Amino acid sequence: MARKILYNGIIITSNSNDEVISNGAIGIEGEKIIYVGITHDDLTTYDENVDLKGNILLPGLVNTHGHTPMSLLRGYADDLHLQTWLEDKIWPLEAKYTPEHARWGTKLSILEMIRTGTTTFVDMYDNMDEVARAVEEAGIRGVLCRGVIGFGSEELRQNKLKEAAAFADIWNNRANGRITTMLSPHSPYTCSPEYISQIIEKSAELNVPLHTHMSETRFEVEKNIEEYGATPVRHLDKLGFFDRPALVAHAVHVNDEDIDILAEKSVKVSHNIVSNLKLGSGIAPVAKMLAKGVTVSLGTDSVASNNNLDLFEEIKAVATIHKGVAQDATVITAVEALRMATINGAESLWLENRIGSLEVGKDADFIVVDANQSFFYPKNNPVSHLVYSGSGRDVKDVYVQGKQILANGQSTTMDEEKVLFEANRMSKLLNDEQ
Repeated sequence: MARKILYNGIIITSNSNDEVISNGAIGIEGEKIIYVGITHDDLTTYDENVDLKGNILLPGLVNTHGHTPMSLLRGYADDLHLQTWLEDKIWPLEAKYTPEHARWGTKLSILEMIRTGTTTFVDMYDNMDEVARAVEEAGIRGVLCRGVIGFGSEELRQNKLKEAAAFADIWNNRANGRITTMLSPHSPYTCSPEYISQIIEKSAELNVPLHTHMSETRFEVEKNIEEYGATPVRHLDKLGFFDRPALVAHAVHVNDEDIDILAEKSVKVSHNIVSNLKLGSGIAPVAKMLAKGVTVSLGTDSVASNNNLDLFEEIKAVATIHKGVAQDATVITAVEALRMATINGAESLWLENRIGSLEVGKDADFIVVDANQSFFYPKNNPVSHLVYSGSGRDVKDVYVQGKQILANGQSTTMDEEKVLFEANRMSKLLNDEQ
């Protein structure tokens, strides 16, 4: 197998010591990392040498919650409350989606994620075969689940569950291991307890984790208490949801008892701070979660509610807004914020042995950021510069399993012009039907 070394850069490892290596290098052989350390004078043992020219190399970012086909709805329904946004605007338009809409919406999202440094993403939607094929073609890594809403007849619900289970079974560990799967009831307020229990049972049968929206709005929590006499956290816990490996998105409106349950059951939380802010849903008590040992990662949610997939925006938001809320500048440091987008993301997807940090033996999933720009100077604290000054638009190169899928800002695996044309065409067709 060919061996490549990237040298003369600043290596941010996100390892257990949060090691930052000046004049660093990373060596790869095939799909794996074989060296992380100081640049040596002798590079002759490698087949290819790449001079990083002082740029920053770090683990690929991990986006732990989203809905990629919804990129076609960017800018369609802004500045609305969540329930109005969903029920009056988004769901009626999504009902018109075809597999072709899902295909090009997904490809548009994947292109945006690759160009802004995300190498792994979670997706919960339908038409998931289209999403999986797009992941396979683009060379990115996806953790995918067919989202299941429990409305309609019993026959319809059972068909959805069968479809979700078949997808999870067929696609798990496909694309050379870049695709893994989960099962996903949409939320406790769109799925009955009986239906959620059936999904939990299927998760155990297939040995895949669970993913759901939870406690995103105060309205949702109050409705859950009214209907079931418990917060969504306690409700899901009673159903046995947290007895399986579980990732929940949002967890905005959770109390201290809820957080204790999340910590005790090792539930992973995807913090979608920009989407939650834009929809006026609130700000999750992330500092409390972290203090109690809950693994918190970052997600963008969909383009329809964000309105982009630049995880660097989430990193800066989580490192600044929580300081303001707490009126404490020590809350969620730059290092902690970056970890939430790297190793915490990997842990939230049970992939920490493969990705999330730069260590020998892990998959070679990493990105290179152009640090030779004015806002990265003076070069005295690269982590601070990335978190507080950087942007996804600074990403130059992206590697997944040792394969370069972005080279100097250009995709090597996707026809960018075709993706943009087709996504625009499909969006116009949706809007013409209104």
